[in-house]
Amino acid sequence: MFSSLREDIKSIIERDPAARNGWEVLTCYPGLHAIVLHRWAHGCWRMNLKWLGRFISHIARILTGIEIHPGATIGRRVFIDHGFGVVIGETAVVGDDCTIYQGVTLGGTTLVAGTKRHPTLERGVIVGAGAQVLGAFTVGEFAKVGSNAVVVKPVPAGATAVGNPAHIMRKEEQSRSARMFAAYGVTPNGDDPLSKALRGLIDHVARQDEQIECLTATIKAAGIACPNVREGDKLDSAELNRLVD
Repeated sequence: MFSSLREDIKSIIERDPAARNGWEVLTCYPGLHAIVLHRWAHGCWRMNLKWLGRFISHIARILTGIEIHPGATIGRRVFIDHGFGVVIGETAVVGDDCTIYQGVTLGGTTLVAGTKRHPTLERGVIVGAGAQVLGAFTVGEFAKVGSNAVVVKPVPAGATAVGNPAHIMRKEEQSRSARMFAAYGVTPNGDDPLSKALRGLIDHVARQDEQIECLTATIKAAGIACPNVREGDKLDSAELNRLVD
């Protein structure tokens, strides 16, 4: 128990620059308190002391603002930062070294009791503030879920999910430091892939406009009249790109 507690405190100091020392973490971090109380509740749950497990988790929710069902499986060195409003469902699995920020829900989308209803986070996953991960699927190792993303399908290992509904950024689109810790699931140049696609289309259309203008000028210079061709509005690619940023 004490070795796990020391691990938890050390991992929090490594991931939170605001943590000055172990005593501060032990006494002032509700995420740590929620994890410790969950271990007690989960132990009771596994010994078939269901009511006592639920009661301990209820007390933990009152004290910390973090609700973890006693049936959930939480790995080692899990850091719930700030934590207020975090909800982790009964069949959720959170792997070692995961980081979860405030307002996150690891929820289920089915009402069938006795089945796997909640997500599994593999080792090193980061879930940003306000993200909703809903369903019985897996978020792969070292994947990141951006703040306020709504994830309803699996996320590959090392990928990043952003947006509502979440879009998956392919691993090759990310920097080589994919395994480095990224607060709130934010990575450098981690744009929404949908916005990237729209900007690409806008730039492509702008280049086509330039080519059409060049062809039209060449046709007119050759003395060929095009009386039935109506000129369209000029595309403002810079303004359109600004709107999708």
